Amino acid sequence: MLIARNRNFRLLFSSTSVSNLGDGVSAMAVPWLASLLTRDPLLIALVPFAASLPWMLFAIPAGALVDRSDRQALMVRADILRMLLTVGIVALALRMPEGGGAGPVLALAGLAFLLGSAEVVRDNAAQTFLPAVVEPGDLETANGQLWSAEQVAGHFIGPPLAGFLIAWAVPAPFVLDAVTFALAAWLVWAIATPRRVLPARRRLREELAEGWRWLRGQALLLRLAVMLGLINFMHMMWLTVLVLFSQEILGLNAAGHGLLLAVGACGAVLGGMLGPRVSGRLGATATVRLALCLMPLPFFMIGLGAHPVLAGLALFMEAVAGMLWNIVTVSWRQRMIPDALMGRVNALYRFFGWGMMPLGALAGGAVVALAEPGLGRELALRMPYVIGGTGMFMLACYGAARLRF
Repeated sequence: MLIARNRNFRLLFSSTSVSNLGDGVSAMAVPWLASLLTRDPLLIALVPFAASLPWMLFAIPAGALVDRSDRQALMVRADILRMLLTVGIVALALRMPEGGGAGPVLALAGLAFLLGSAEVVRDNAAQTFLPAVVEPGDLETANGQLWSAEQVAGHFIGPPLAGFLIAWAVPAPFVLDAVTFALAAWLVWAIATPRRVLPARRRLREELAEGWRWLRGQALLLRLAVMLGLINFMHMMWLTVLVLFSQEILGLNAAGHGLLLAVGACGAVLGGMLGPRVSGRLGATATVRLALCLMPLPFFMIGLGAHPVLAGLALFMEAVAGMLWNIVTVSWRQRMIPDALMGRVNALYRFFGWGMMPLGALAGGAVVALAEPGLGRELALRMPYVIGGTGMFMLACYGAARLRF
């Protein structure tokens, strides 16, 4: 196995697992904390909006930073910063006022924005660092194992654990999150790879223009980036409203909501394990088209249903589809982009692909707020899923017509 024979990958795998356990805990705990502070869907949407906004603002300059710098050191520093910021959320949870209010929600959104900014640098560095850790022929296997670990720790173990920790003490999940960031930083620091020769620095505008020229010449890569942006826009509509949908329509408490998210993680684990085989058997084009065909179904299953089991099945299917898409597109991207341009092109790709997430988060909250006066609370909470499912169906039709690897 790759983990057994490659020490550096084993350390990177362990760091990914540990940090994603903390991410999974906070991914459930942060919106739940926001819902304890307010029931206003727009205020709740402000927290995921703030957390994902750095992908729109900082993804491109972060790419230049990654190409200019020691990628391993950037990952360590980003994890240490995330540890310190998470301590700030612990302090906020300890001082949570009775009845909540807009002020604490805005403070939570501010901390989420800073955490997201550190994540932009860390994730860009990590994805460009992987080809230095494994051989090119091992990229699909390495990505599949990393994403499986991410899903097991971040979505299968993390959310239910967060639910039980919140039931015990609201600050508890954030204390665990801070510890995982510290451990992840140490594991990345222990990786031993040949020191990368850093390129001579030029003006930032010139470096960014070089990355854009290369990406613009790759029509398929640019098309995938834009499609990913639309997928993530609709996914954030789904995710932003899910915490309210889970409480008000499915009738789940914190522990039940965590278990619901864990069911979705099972699909991601299955997709991570089988994705390389499916891709090898069907080919890249057919695998990505299959993923796109699956993506609309979970939206309609949640939007038109009202049972936790059906919602869990929808999350399971959505995760399988997402993993199939990622294993093919990310491995292909890592293999084709020159190392000297990896950070900048990766960042541009993520600017298109992830920069739409804050807009999707706001859209989810806005749809509910605008629809509620005329349709009532329950139908308003269902609207983002119906709209997102329709958009995903249109995207699947486009992919069937235009995607050719």
